[in-house]
Amino acid sequence: MRYNNLQEAVFLKRPNRFRAHICIDGKEEICHVKNTGRLGELLLPGVSVLVEPAAEGSSRKTRYSLICVKKDGQWVNIDSQAPNKLAEEWIAGGGLLRDVTLIKREQKYGNSRFDLYVEAAGERWFIEVKGVTLNVEGTAMFPDAPTERGKKHVEELVICQKDGYRAGVLFVIQMKGVSRFTPFEERQPEFAEALRLAKKAGVEIWAADCVTDRENIRIDRFVPVCL
Repeated sequence: MRYNNLQEAVFLKRPNRFRAHICIDGKEEICHVKNTGRLGELLLPGVSVLVEPAAEGSSRKTRYSLICVKKDGQWVNIDSQAPNKLAEEWIAGGGLLRDVTLIKREQKYGNSRFDLYVEAAGERWFIEVKGVTLNVEGTAMFPDAPTERGKKHVEELVICQKDGYRAGVLFVIQMKGVSRFTPFEERQPEFAEALRLAKKAGVEIWAADCVTDRENIRIDRFVPVCL
């Protein structure tokens, strides 16, 4: 996945979930934050960020969107719209499942709309994709903020599995530098328990990190999942 025309800026503050103040070309600007997570360990005053200018002629109220934050010398992608695109590219290229013949986005089943429906090697899959931006001493963790929607999707993947489909959750870690993934038990124990129950029911739980630079991001390799 490639971004065009990202520009470097300095993060100043984040008055609410959706907006941040940045300094770019010596001028303070208000920027859209494409992630509703807390991002407390990333969005620190004075850090370098990459922002994407709004399309020419856009009616948006902000001129930029916040895409990446530099931490410990590397870019961390925080674009919440990226993981689904990355997962689709990776699956289409055979990175997750073999013999893929069909991929569809946003497919409804029961009471949920899952990120991806995939047909591969004669099996039918519903896959939910979660972006991960939280790195605690080399451990990637999710969720950064409690997510009832995420818990509901995990529970309903169990229903898919019982109905004869295959089901999985893919955690896309939007950075390098982590050695494992685990649910953030202290932030939302209900989500962690839902994952454990889903695993016992046969739902696959995967995590994979990403190579990220100033213009590109791609899923790289699996990391161990510790539930």
